[in-house]
Amino acid sequence: MTSESQNIEFKVSWRDEYLKWICGFANANGGKLYIGSDDKGKVIGVDNHKKLLEDLPNKFRDILGVYAEVNLQEEMDNYYLEIIVPRYDVPIFCKR
Repeated sequence: MTSESQNIEFKVSWRDEYLKWICGFANANGGKLYIGSDDKGKVIGVDNHKKLLEDLPNKFRDILGVYAEVNLQEEMDNYYLEIIVPRYDVPIFCKR
């Protein structure tokens, strides 16, 4: 995996406060958020990946009004999520 940058962020687990990252990516040039990876990009896995796969797209739509791709990835028997946020041409606001 690559390292963190302006449009790539790694998180060990999902927290709703990361909606701000989704909002920021949508307002900038888009970006990717990886859930289940440490700050260096090492995959450590996320246990609740099935629930997150269902919940996150709805949360992004309902709270932010954006559509982001949520993909399940696997590395050495550890599952993690790749969230791909496109750039939006209209301002996106985090309602939380």
